[in-house]
Amino acid sequence: MALDVTRFDLASIGPEFIEDPHPTLHALRAQDPLHRNVDGSVFLTRHADVLKVYQSRDMLSDKTEEFGRKFGRCPLLTHHTTSLVFNDPPYHTVVRKLISGAFTPRKLAEFEPLIDGIVDRLLDRVEEMGRFDLIEDFAKVLPTEIISFMLGIPEAHRAQLRGYSLAILGALDPAVPPDKLAEGNRAVEEFGAILGDLIDHRRANPDGAHQGEVLDALIFGEHEGRRLTREELIQNCIFLLNAGHETTTSFVGNAIGLLLDHPDQHALLRDDPDLIVPAIEEFLRLESPLQIGNRLAGEAIELASGTLSQGTYIHTSIAAANRDPEVFADPDRMDITRRPNRHLAFITGIHVCLGATLARVEGRIAIGRLVRRFPALAADGPAARVPLARFRGYASLPVRVT
Repeated sequence: MALDVTRFDLASIGPEFIEDPHPTLHALRAQDPLHRNVDGSVFLTRHADVLKVYQSRDMLSDKTEEFGRKFGRCPLLTHHTTSLVFNDPPYHTVVRKLISGAFTPRKLAEFEPLIDGIVDRLLDRVEEMGRFDLIEDFAKVLPTEIISFMLGIPEAHRAQLRGYSLAILGALDPAVPPDKLAEGNRAVEEFGAILGDLIDHRRANPDGAHQGEVLDALIFGEHEGRRLTREELIQNCIFLLNAGHETTTSFVGNAIGLLLDHPDQHALLRDDPDLIVPAIEEFLRLESPLQIGNRLAGEAIELASGTLSQGTYIHTSIAAANRDPEVFADPDRMDITRRPNRHLAFITGIHVCLGATLARVEGRIAIGRLVRRFPALAADGPAARVPLARFRGYASLPVRVT
């Protein structure tokens, strides 16, 4: 019997949706693909509609008005209205240009030995442990080390990074209780203070020995005569933490969770390690770390499911689009040999994820080597999900290697 989604409201979802959103998303896509929430916003669940919104240059990422209503004047508002992801050209063009130099093929090739070394050290450590939490002891450590290297964050602060990231990203959920807003504001303030000190030190010592090539590119780079202010530097470094840390942690955790839940696919990857490349895309399709995106209609737009008027606030369901049967055969089935795989995990258009290639490299090395090193990897207790709707990942995933 099909679910009745006529009364569905994105601002009122509960833990059942967070644990498994797909029955509801399938029903919405079939019955009401352009669903209007109580507040007048729309929730899109078809691949064609989500793709068109992301590819349209008339769709705006600036959320100043929307976030102003949601947050009020506070650190979270400053962050989310200053960072790259929630801005449009020309500011978006300046920041993206400054950051993109760190993500060229040549630069990414330089990161591979760093990633290799971190993954090998982590695998040695968890092998000695025998039983461990895949998230705490493996999945979150790799992006912590990478983003710390890119921004020059001292080791003393690295243990705090996932907590900061979850608190700041958690405030983007459709409905956020006051205590979670307070956590997000504290995270912006505390991490902002750390970054402010790093930026001030780098500016005062431009020729000193350091890590943090991306931070340098932002501090000393310019585009068409424009340099970033101190506040813009801080908020865009926080954005890089969130973009490069939590999503990679969840990507690796979700991938291993899928393999543990699908032993036939786990065995297939063990037997043919070269399948890691299409497997990465299937992990991203089935359990995208980013589940919901947003746009504001700068102009009216005609979608396959209907017309949206100018000014409409749009929620894009990446999770639903990635399981649309119009695009993916047998969409709920995990198939690590699936080709083509036109998922939208990294979005598309001018806001396509800058770190998509780096994330794929991290996933290929981390997941591929974990599977090869520990062919008997198995679950070792109940897992727990991060209690967020916009982002999907594990808070804990106990495993054993023997």
